[in-house]
Amino acid sequence: MSKIELDQTAKDEITKRLKDYLCEELNVEIGSFDAQDLLDFFSEQVGYQYYNQGLADALKAFEGKLEEFNELIYLLEEDNPT
Repeated sequence: MSKIELDQTAKDEITKRLKDYLCEELNVEIGSFDAQDLLDFFSEQVGYQYYNQGLADALKAFEGKLEEFNELIYLLEEDNPT
């Protein structure tokens, strides 16, 4: 799997949320550089699990839609008139 890359806007938003969470919930103040480093750590260490779960969820949704299409096609089939 390739490295998980977020665009800069997403990184900035997540970094801000990390800083806010740490400050409000744990009374720990960190700078943007440290928050970015923490985000990179989480991305590298656990990001793939969220990515894989997202793929599994997408596959499940696709399979459900495929079953719906199979049913629709079956309803369109015509019987042999003989």
